[in-house]
Amino acid sequence: MRILLIHAEYFGYEARQKALNKAEELTEKNRALRLENVLVVFTSVEQIDGEALEKTVNKAAEEIQKIAKQLGIEKILVYPYAHLSPTLASPDVALEVLRKLEEKLASLDFKVYRAPFGWYKRFEMRCHGHPLAELSRRITAEDLEKKPTEEYAILTPEGTLHSLEEYHLEKVPKDFRILVEKEALKKPSTEAQAKPKYLEYCKKFGIEWEPMSDVGHMRYGPEATIILNLVSQYAWDCVKSIGIPVFEVKGTNTFDLSHKPIKQHAELFGDRLYTLKVGDKKFVLRYAACHQQFAMIKDWVISYRNLPFGEYELADSYRLEHPGELLLCFRMRKFYMPDFHVFTRDVEEAKKVSLKIHEKIYEEIRKLGRDYVSIYNITKSFLEENKDYVLELVRREGKPVLLHFVPEGKYYWVINIEYNIIDQLDRPREIGTFQIDIGNAKRFGITYTDEKGEKKYPVIIHTAIIGSVERYIYAVLDTAVAMEREGRPPMLPVWLSPIQVRLIPVGEEHIEKCLEIAAALSKRGFRADVDDRKESISKRIRDAETHWIPYIAVIGDREVKEGKLSVRIREEGRVEKLSVEDLIEVLEEKTKGYPRRELTLPILVSKRPGYR
Repeated sequence: MRILLIHAEYFGYEARQKALNKAEELTEKNRALRLENVLVVFTSVEQIDGEALEKTVNKAAEEIQKIAKQLGIEKILVYPYAHLSPTLASPDVALEVLRKLEEKLASLDFKVYRAPFGWYKRFEMRCHGHPLAELSRRITAEDLEKKPTEEYAILTPEGTLHSLEEYHLEKVPKDFRILVEKEALKKPSTEAQAKPKYLEYCKKFGIEWEPMSDVGHMRYGPEATIILNLVSQYAWDCVKSIGIPVFEVKGTNTFDLSHKPIKQHAELFGDRLYTLKVGDKKFVLRYAACHQQFAMIKDWVISYRNLPFGEYELADSYRLEHPGELLLCFRMRKFYMPDFHVFTRDVEEAKKVSLKIHEKIYEEIRKLGRDYVSIYNITKSFLEENKDYVLELVRREGKPVLLHFVPEGKYYWVINIEYNIIDQLDRPREIGTFQIDIGNAKRFGITYTDEKGEKKYPVIIHTAIIGSVERYIYAVLDTAVAMEREGRPPMLPVWLSPIQVRLIPVGEEHIEKCLEIAAALSKRGFRADVDDRKESISKRIRDAETHWIPYIAVIGDREVKEGKLSVRIREEGRVEKLSVEDLIEVLEEKTKGYPRRELTLPILVSKRPGYR
């Protein structure tokens, strides 16, 4: 059962027409209703609920009771809502579950109402705006059983396996200690209510939520779009650097749940599915590029000679994250995932390729001046059978890792590494990842022909080397927070700065010279603009510094005469005399190995609207 709980100031509905032939009969009592200060329980009854009906109902009622008491609410409306799950129970079972849930809640001394089952209904409501006003839950009979204790251990580069109890956390670096305390020991965060500093930086560049969409959807202003496009290009560059053939593909984001592999994969993903209904069909919005890449590659004729090779798509991805968990640039309902899948002959080949991916993931975060602390989600049998490989991964990190043992056969992968930075508020934040997948090739019917002419299922590596595009930006902005805390000027890497050079003419007669220099910089692939506004020089310099422009040059008679620019270098906090060619040389060095994009803003600052 899946439920969405809304604390409503008021909620009203009216049954309009049948959605099912077996729709419940309407009465004067349930045909239409309007309630005030009510807990509305939108409810989807799932196939599995019929197997343990009483347990599921009791657990759901217990959860609803707990929330209603926290809110001090006496009235509860059970509202049938099929849109929360891709695996619905039959109408007969669903109606029985809803009736029993109504009865159980009434026995707990609530005033309980239930909207009619099987009808299209018009409804309106106003939701209270507090932290408990919107909640969702997944209820299963298994929730009643005692959950097995999660098992963790710590593996060091020397090859020693430690229990959490015997390991001396006080002697390890702070970042790893925080990872273990938060992820394994479940130590609550003391900064849960603090506002992250990076949100100010998001606003600076036009990275924000879109209020006219569903919650959790972002929008990108002109400068943010330059950043987004550069990171997207860089994700592709990172994939190509692994040294195997890679095929870039494109496809749809909508997949039909009536197809068995899509449905099975969706069920493995869990309760964050973003679904929609079109006619009689139900679709899932992809939560990564797996669907499209696997659906496509099952139709390819693959020989062992082709392996290993990669398939890549920058995929718009969708996850129905809970409203209270949403965080700009980190946890969204829609984001861009540079999904890279590598198809290998077997586990042995997957291990060899994954070592390269592992090193590349670390190389990229270290370019930002950061480092990861890692969680290895792994089965015990895989660790025992591949201890040398796992130790090699750890040695290449050069520090301990947290092992999280998962049940055998529960997941399609045998190892799944989460690479975390520790952010400004001392929270682990997963950015990069890779998995070795032994199940999806068979599920989707992906095969290759081996040396003997026999059909085999490839082993698939899933990875996002720099993480999602938004999470990489999150890491960049959180790094800027760290710079500021250390007393350094916060800034983006030069290659990622929307404006790399700001030219400020002293007078109108110097604008042409500024435009000439900007054109020379643009010709070499750098983004330069000219602040021609009728403001004081000091104000224009302050504005450029406020927007973290890494190189600022004021152009007057002296600069024109000498052929040298007085360039303010943000990173170094000093002014240096540079010719245009000298400045280009500096820019070439600072952006070496990174993508370039042209300026997509008017070159004259005076021509831009006030979009910030």
